[in-house]
Amino acid sequence: MYVKSSNMIKMNIIKILLLGAVILLGSCNKEKKQEEVAVSESTSKEHSTSISELSIYNLPAIWTTQDNKKIELKELKGDVLVMVMIYTSCKAACPRLVADMRDIEAQIPESKKENVKLLLVSIDPETDTPERLKKFSIENEMESDQWLFLRGTKSDTREFAAVLAVNYKKISPMDFSHSNIISVFDQGGELVHQQEGLGVNNKETVDKIIELARIN
Repeated sequence: MYVKSSNMIKMNIIKILLLGAVILLGSCNKEKKQEEVAVSESTSKEHSTSISELSIYNLPAIWTTQDNKKIELKELKGDVLVMVMIYTSCKAACPRLVADMRDIEAQIPESKKENVKLLLVSIDPETDTPERLKKFSIENEMESDQWLFLRGTKSDTREFAAVLAVNYKKISPMDFSHSNIISVFDQGGELVHQQEGLGVNNKETVDKIIELARIN
């Protein structure tokens, strides 16, 4: 069941984890950044003023989409992101999470949808190839421009799950136990809302998405 107080605690923990990841990334790439300053100082200044330290757009992972295209999360800057982590061979919780995502999408006014992206990130990148993700998107009628399926390396996937406070564990060759969390990020990539559970009332989630989609 979705509990507001525990949700706020969880979001604070997520922000701490993300800030820690950004600080670690900054220290690891310090020398590289110093070399890039002379070439792209103006670009760096613009980036630093438009993306906060708590933004997921600071994460450097490169993902592959269902159309076999490479993408970084920062390319989605400016859109409201609705995100869930699943795996396509799941027969229990994931179909219900997919149904929840479709229900959320159906409640977003058409005039707002062009400013919203709905992301499904695989926790099983070894099995979920781009071809498999594409087939899954077709089977579940998630083919419009609003839907984006992502797979990354095992390490990037694990790091991203930690940022979202999503826990998952492989319990058999084809099965995982995992958290059931849908997350909403604003246009700057900051976490603003989470919905936990299956088939829960998603009015608060939808209201938050519509509220954010009004902001240019």
